Amino acid sequence: MEKTNKAIIAEIEQEQLKSEVPSFNVGDTVKVYGKIKEGEKTRIQVFEGTVVKIQNGSNRTTFTVRKTSNGVGVEKTWPLHSPNVEKVEVVRLGKVRRAKLNYLKGRVGKNAKVKEVIR
Repeated sequence: MEKTNKAIIAEIEQEQLKSEVPSFNVGDTVKVYGKIKEGEKTRIQVFEGTVVKIQNGSNRTTFTVRKTSNGVGVEKTWPLHSPNVEKVEVVRLGKVRRAKLNYLKGRVGKNAKVKEVIR
């Protein structure tokens, strides 16, 4: 009996999942350690910001991090199970009441902050 295409795809996706996935939510401030290739050398660059959204989809899960750099808002979308993401470190837990924080795009300064959960 042959496997269906969906079963084959699910099996391949299962192999690509990382064993240890950090637990974070929308609104948390995280540091993403991303591998960057420059010529033949590889280095790790840290991208720190607020998690704006998380899109689930097994090994295709992505999360978007937003930070302001020199007064300009920068958003970067990272694949969670990618080998180019070394690790994700949670700096602060945020207190939010929605799944996508798109309203942060129009805000500057203190208005662009997310309340912190006190542990």
